[in-house]
Amino acid sequence: MRAAALLPLALVLAGCGAAQGLEPAPGKTLPVAPRGAVAVPTATQLLTPTPQQRPERSDDLLTNSDERRTDTFDLPPQR
Repeated sequence: MRAAALLPLALVLAGCGAAQGLEPAPGKTLPVAPRGAVAVPTATQLLTPTPQQRPERSDDLLTNSDERRTDTFDLPPQR
């Protein structure tokens, strides 16, 4: 019974952390600009994954299929 009462409270508390934008802690700064960058990236830019980190799904259809050649080493186990 007690766990059932704590579950809604835990869900409310878990959701309140994402209500505001992220900013560096007081007295701290964002990391320095990467080599070759013109400006220091913002917190939002640093948290946005690049296509290499999160690639898009590839829905390429199979256009032709080839029959596999027989495998001469695919033998049954010896008794």
